[in-house]
Parts: sequence; structure tokens; C-alpha cells
Amino acid sequence: MAAILIVAHSPLAGALRAVAVHAYCDCEAAVVALDVPADIGLEEATARVAAALAAWPGQEVLVMVDAFGATPANAALAAVDGVRERVVTGVNVPMLWRTLCYADLPLAELVTRAADGARQGIMQVAQPRRQNQPQRPFSDDPDAHSDQ
Repeated sequence: MAAILIVAHSPLAGALRAVAVHAYCDCEAAVVALDVPADIGLEEATARVAAALAAWPGQEVLVMVDAFGATPANAALAAVDGVRERVVTGVNVPMLWRTLCYADLPLAELVTRAADGARQGIMQVAQPRRQNQPQRPFSDDPDAHSDQ
């Protein structure tokens, strides 16, 4: 099973870890959060990521970061080896949960599952009002629906 390191702007990483442990209580040891405070530079952030990765010598690690190009992502990219440690950006709850569902997969497949979970978790759910038309009131009454 690959370990998961969440690296994000503070306090996002810790919050995502809490969500992971809430939904998958048996993952507590496999998921680590590294919050990057606003007042540290890239070198310090990279050192913190490297230290976190050192806790899993020889183990596969999936590093999830919040935004590509920001300090947490740049630090993670500088610290990973790209072979047994891989980085995915755009971490969100669906990505994290999908990864935990398939945590026993090899790292290369886990990266794909993580990205798929993130993309599939994003959808538009609110319907826009039709332009220049009044909105019809919604009713739960089945007699009010013409299709039933």
C-alpha cells in the first residue's frame, strides 16, 4: 500500500487529512498532512517535504498538492524522486477518497485513479435560470409532474 502525503497551503492539508480519517478510519497511519505556512520559503518547504518523505524509506508515496506552480507543489516536485514518489496536483476530497479506495494498487495506477477521482468529482449541479422566463416552482407532489 502506498503512503499518501498531502502538501498544501495551511490549513488545507490538515483539513483534508481529517476528512480522510473521518471516512476511512483505518488509513490514519498511511495519510500524512504537511501544511505549508505563508511565511516560509521554497527551500524550507522543500526540506519539510523531504523530511516527511524520509519517514517512508523504500515505500511508494503519492504526494498530493493543492495548486500547480505554488510553493507546496514546487517543494514537492523538488523533493520527490519521480519513481517511487509521485506528485499529483489539484487535490480535492473526491481525489483523496478515490485514492484511499484503491490504495493497494501500484503507484502508477494509483496516480491515474487519483486524477480520475478529482475530475469526476467536479460537476456543475445548479441549473441556470432560463433567460427572460419565469422560474416554475418545484413541487415534490407526483400529481404535479406531467411525466408520472
